[in-house]
Amino acid sequence: MLPTAYYFYVFDNKAFSYGELPEQFIVDRVVAIVGAMWRQHKIDLVIVACNTASTISLPALRARFPCPIIGVVPAIKPAARLTRNGIVGLLATRATVQCSYTHDLISQYAGDCQIFQLGTAELVDMAEAKLHGELVPLPVLRKLLRPWLRAVAPPDTVVLGCTHFPLLSQELQAVLPEGTRLVDSGAAIARRAAWLVEHDMDVSSLQGETGPNKAYCLATTPQAVALMPALTCYGFGSLRMLTL
Repeated sequence: MLPTAYYFYVFDNKAFSYGELPEQFIVDRVVAIVGAMWRQHKIDLVIVACNTASTISLPALRARFPCPIIGVVPAIKPAARLTRNGIVGLLATRATVQCSYTHDLISQYAGDCQIFQLGTAELVDMAEAKLHGELVPLPVLRKLLRPWLRAVAPPDTVVLGCTHFPLLSQELQAVLPEGTRLVDSGAAIARRAAWLVEHDMDVSSLQGETGPNKAYCLATTPQAVALMPALTCYGFGSLRMLTL
């Protein structure tokens, strides 16, 4: 949607995964990461591409940085519209499932639905492993989803409430009942970013830096370096370590 924009991608492989960490740690960590990038580059727009970080740290980020900041939150609203049997599954990290922001989304947009919530860190690890070229063990995935699979009426619509989980869409479709819809926020976030650039920002300001898009990690490990082929496929030409 924004092919002329210049992108930075930061992944925190040092504190991964956020879904198991205290809320204040996450807030401080995310603010520090955005601050470190802010000092090094001209940042016009920030997308917090993590449901857990978004539901917890958006107020602190918006109070600190003057640019638009877009968060990723569970797609409860569209899922409530799409469900046919009134049963929606929320698949997320434990932190996202327990967050008051998520509870508010459910109360506001899915009050008439039955919500099955499943908080798991194991799926995050599976998605990371797949990104590194490993196969996803379907029996393990099936065991994680057993509470839903054994339900008399399982969810017919499942919210992928973690940005890692779309990587597992194919495997989830293989395990969940046939016809189950998977819903995530990715397309909506992209449309929102494109709208802000078109209506709220000077497009020329997005061309202040040139060259290959840059990726940053928080720890230079063999696992991080091994992600370069995948990052290259997404248009990132280099990987550097970000110092906070």
